[in-house]
Amino acid sequence: MATTISSSFQKLKENLEITDLQKSTVSTRQENVRDVVAGDMDVLDSFLTGSYTRSTMIAPLSEADIDIFIVLDPKYYESDGQASLLDKVKRALLKTYTKTPKISRNGQAVTITFTDFVVDVVPAFNRKGGGYLIPNSVQNTWIATNPKTHVDIMVQKNKNHNGDLVPIVKMIKGWNRNINFSFVSFRLELLAMEIFENVTISDYPSGIRYFFDKGRERIKYKAKDPVLYGGEISGLRNISTQEEAISRFETAYSRAIKAEQYAKNNNIENAVIEWRKIFGDYFPAFG
Repeated sequence: MATTISSSFQKLKENLEITDLQKSTVSTRQENVRDVVAGDMDVLDSFLTGSYTRSTMIAPLSEADIDIFIVLDPKYYESDGQASLLDKVKRALLKTYTKTPKISRNGQAVTITFTDFVVDVVPAFNRKGGGYLIPNSVQNTWIATNPKTHVDIMVQKNKNHNGDLVPIVKMIKGWNRNINFSFVSFRLELLAMEIFENVTISDYPSGIRYFFDKGRERIKYKAKDPVLYGGEISGLRNISTQEEAISRFETAYSRAIKAEQYAKNNNIENAVIEWRKIFGDYFPAFG
């Protein structure tokens, strides 16, 4: 229950965390998946990546994706073999996970839908000049990227903000979930890093309001992968137009402004109501 805005945001921060037990389950499961692929294919390296390793994953775990990079021997590489590579990985997984609810080939990964959470297995090759090449079976191309660099960047940016950037990013992701995952979550991470560059996060409410304020303009543009040889990062997920994207930010900004004004007037109950419009049930109710 919320009685002050400060304690409410602290509870919001806690509500976005996955539990230690869930972390333990993720650790065991991902090791098993990596072992299964390595038992059927020649693997040079494998590692966890994605929001889990950037510490920006949010609860509930059942709606999260755990990303595993599998770096394969170059003998599996074909210039136009994106789909067939994913099929090879899928067949390898099916030999062990015979009773798993669903294993499917998606654009860049093989997705294993377990009963408690989803694992995306991304096959990759070492890229000449650094980083990795991963398949895009939809466009029949290879994407150059380096998720290890993404982790390093987030760690450093969070350190620059005295540990406050990661909680802000999680709150932004909580908002995104509350608006039906309108945006690609990694795009929002990049946007947050950009908006808060050389800016002091003095507290969470003003930081969130500042993000929505600046995001109204910056969401209009695609993001460049922070890896120099990477491509553009798409921003829209369950919306299709720039106007819809701007509208989501405008609405959230308006509510944040209202919430801050209510709090300034010591009307905590109405302030909480406005914040709950943004964050949904992640934000504690007043009382």
